[in-house]
Amino acid sequence: MNPSRLTKWDEHWSARLRVADRPGGLRTLAAFLAHSGDSWFWAAGLLATIAWGSADGRVWAIRILVAIAATAVVVMAIKLLVRRRRPAGDWGSIYRMTDPHSFPSGHAARAVLLAVLITGWGPPWLAPLVILWAPLVSLARVAMGVHYLSDVVAGAVLGLAAGAVALASTRLVL
Repeated sequence: MNPSRLTKWDEHWSARLRVADRPGGLRTLAAFLAHSGDSWFWAAGLLATIAWGSADGRVWAIRILVAIAATAVVVMAIKLLVRRRRPAGDWGSIYRMTDPHSFPSGHAARAVLLAVLITGWGPPWLAPLVILWAPLVSLARVAMGVHYLSDVVAGAVLGLAAGAVALASTRLVL
């Protein structure tokens, strides 16, 4: 498949998944899921765990926070190299103002990273929830019109790789 054809396919299917302009429950759910991967939300929760959690909880939160920060640096570097504009739209003005580039999706990278790390380091009961949550966050970003499908696929692959590196690095250190 040539790049032009792939781009058209990506834009077509991304537009088909879009619900940002359609009022209703699906749009509300997509907006909630899209925001549930926000970095400020996770940073606040992890910083609270570092401040008030148990010793084990603090170590867990620090590891995850470092992995999120390292992944964010890689995502931003790629975004600055690729410079793909976000899809046109009104939803997500904060994202559009602070980060006009869409490839790869930082939310997808973070969600998949979190799913990998929580599956590897977290309580077993939480693993199925984050494994379900991560792709929903990714698809919600497309549904709300702030990313193309290829953005979230690339972000998910990056998050998977970053999670594997983080898990492997702790095995080496311990």
